[in-house]
Amino acid sequence: MYVNNCPKNSAGSSGVAKFLGRFSFQPLKENPLLGPSATTLDKMGALVVDKVVHQHQAWRLFSCIWLHSGVVHVLANMLSLVFIGIRLEQEFGFVRIGLLYLISGLGGSLLSAMFIQSEISVGASGALFGLLGGMLSELITNWTIYENKLAPLLTLIVIIIINLAVGILPHVDNFAHIGGFLSGFLLGFIFLIRPQFRWVSQRHAPPGYIAPSVKSKYKTYQYVLWVISFILLIAGMTVGLIILFRGVNLNDHCLWCHYLSCVPTSLWSCKSQEFCQSSQMGNQLNLTCVSTGRSNTYLLSDISTSDVQQLCSQLCK
Repeated sequence: MYVNNCPKNSAGSSGVAKFLGRFSFQPLKENPLLGPSATTLDKMGALVVDKVVHQHQAWRLFSCIWLHSGVVHVLANMLSLVFIGIRLEQEFGFVRIGLLYLISGLGGSLLSAMFIQSEISVGASGALFGLLGGMLSELITNWTIYENKLAPLLTLIVIIIINLAVGILPHVDNFAHIGGFLSGFLLGFIFLIRPQFRWVSQRHAPPGYIAPSVKSKYKTYQYVLWVISFILLIAGMTVGLIILFRGVNLNDHCLWCHYLSCVPTSLWSCKSQEFCQSSQMGNQLNLTCVSTGRSNTYLLSDISTSDVQQLCSQLCK
């Protein structure tokens, strides 16, 4: 918000919480989640596909995970992280869960970038869905050591379906959710595997007690799932990066896939908000529409964020 500086870059009378000075929020019509402008998010490292592909800014695939569009967005994600992440970290440690979180976030950013190329994207939702996917695969790969496992499995599946269903609403990046979930699901078979119970009992048997002999730490099916998941994860990430950096838009090859992220109804439209890259030198403003590639230069004496958005909408028509 310090970089955003709403009083300077927006109409001063329309900002939210103006008493915060330069830390005040954008007008609600621009950002209803109490946060900065799209231009500021772009400056701070939001996922902008054009810059990733053509300006060699691949780091945005990671940096966007740590950015949020507003206070409401970050609180919702942190609340989810508390409920999902704490139990996993207590059981498996911060290293394994941290790696699962980061790689799932990358998987979410990657799938999002291959389908949503005319908008900016921020948030840790892909990484959070990766934790949900990891919980599901952990339950599957460690199936034999759990009791009463059917109820937790069904509960987890229902939670996942509900959260993915919310993604069909407008302005929600469901491709990041799906990519993060699939990455986390595969990573769970790799990072969250537990040794079989008899092997643990054998290792911790008291002196004089003869425990049943078990040679293998893990069951055969666990090894099989580990190998398959590792191959699928590496292959998927590699193919995804190749497709992305070749500038391929997967919507051109899958005409129905956009419905996975937004389903239009009589209550809402799935039309994306136009986004432009901007640069300013003095009173000269250069705008480039991300979706159409059109560029134009404007001479303005006093430029506000609302002015830039209006010009961007006209440029992208």
